Amino acid sequence: MSSLIGILGGMGPLATVDFITKIISQTPATRDQEHLPLLVHSVPQIPDRTACLLDNQESPLNALLQGLNTLINGGAGCIAIPCNTAHYWYEPLARASSVPILHIAQACAEALARDRITSVGLLATDGTLKAGFYPRHLAEFGISLKTPDTALQKRVMEGIYLVKSGAVEQGGRVLDACMGEMLQQGVERVILGCTEIPFALAHIGSPHARLGMDATKALAAACIRWHGTRQMPVAA
Repeated sequence: MSSLIGILGGMGPLATVDFITKIISQTPATRDQEHLPLLVHSVPQIPDRTACLLDNQESPLNALLQGLNTLINGGAGCIAIPCNTAHYWYEPLARASSVPILHIAQACAEALARDRITSVGLLATDGTLKAGFYPRHLAEFGISLKTPDTALQKRVMEGIYLVKSGAVEQGGRVLDACMGEMLQQGVERVILGCTEIPFALAHIGSPHARLGMDATKALAAACIRWHGTRQMPVAA
């Protein structure tokens, strides 16, 4: 199987670039040739995932399948999707795929378990909260989860869409305040469960960022581990 990693991105474009940067920054490479081979499909015209889940608007599944096929036909040996909400369609994508698809919530749950974290909050889109995959994956490791109340969730969505619109600093300030409120509820960590959130918090130098579990970073680390399993030992 190919060691080429396919990135099904564009949701949004900044989040995709941020994900690639996190793969590069976590790779223990000393020269260009030691970095991971990536094939990136960044097509922002994929229909809005949250709008589909909450307002019965156009499903992104067909567009996701097209992107998936483009990556597989291009030689990808596994797929990563740096968009949390898109994982609502993980099962039909996995059924259609001839190569493994890494799951962002599974990568995040495994990272939290390695750090012996038992209680977390979650900042994510309305669509991701409705999809419910984070509670399922966290429960496998006995990790309890708190989600925002209605008023706080409204502000989380405001911050996310500010970032998507290009107002990264303004959105980051909103999201930083939201994270502070979640931490006041007594959780050990807050999952940054939308790929725009860690990007925005890093942009403003958030004082709360050290207590965040960056799901994007966890998925990037899972890509690096997968690639490591594809490397054949060099013959003596």
